[in-house]
Amino acid sequence: MSALDYVGTELELFAHAKNWKAYWSAQIAEYVRGDVLDVGAGLGATIEVLSGLVNARWTALEPDPGLAERLRAAVTGGAIPSSTRVVNGVLTDLDAHERFDTVLYIDVLEHIEDDRSQLECAARLIRPGGCLVVLAPAHNWLFTPFDQAVGHFRRYSRPDLRRLVPSDMKIHRLRYLDSAGLLASLGNRLFLQASSPTPSQIALWDNVLVRASRLLDPLTFGMLGKTVVMVCQKIG
Repeated sequence: MSALDYVGTELELFAHAKNWKAYWSAQIAEYVRGDVLDVGAGLGATIEVLSGLVNARWTALEPDPGLAERLRAAVTGGAIPSSTRVVNGVLTDLDAHERFDTVLYIDVLEHIEDDRSQLECAARLIRPGGCLVVLAPAHNWLFTPFDQAVGHFRRYSRPDLRRLVPSDMKIHRLRYLDSAGLLASLGNRLFLQASSPTPSQIALWDNVLVRASRLLDPLTFGMLGKTVVMVCQKIG
């Protein structure tokens, strides 16, 4: 992952998916603490939603110069905490001695070609006992032209993510989310084959299917869903 201009409209399309943001953030909030690094911070949506749930010190790392400027504007405008540090760059642009309690990859890892090296580099920045959190689109068999258009290299199964865990970390949580959304995505894949979701489709998913998933997912024991979440803890 190097400094780049973001390709695609993914951030804007899902900016108003409030029910989804509330759902996934509730799944990981207990692991977010202390000094937090948000990798690929985008428009600051992750910090915005999590800062309402946890008290943390935020570093927003964003390789796209234009998005980094928008992040700074969000800090100035009060959309995200005023203490947030914005860094335009990638992991290797951070001070080699800097350490964090939590490193977040929220809908980011799928944009990085060498994902294994990326997580190994991230693990070196995490203090003992700290957490690495990954949220990503699930199942390569759901890969669509939209994934390609917004710069996704892949989607992930649970075994895929398990194989990427750095040697000095152990998995604390690994499960799928959004079982109702999975059925809708499968239907689109098989029948509609739309290249990109429309705003009305996203609104329907967020207002109806995400709410259904919050009820259904516990019944499936995290075995079904179109998103996968992994939390790893640093050993030692």
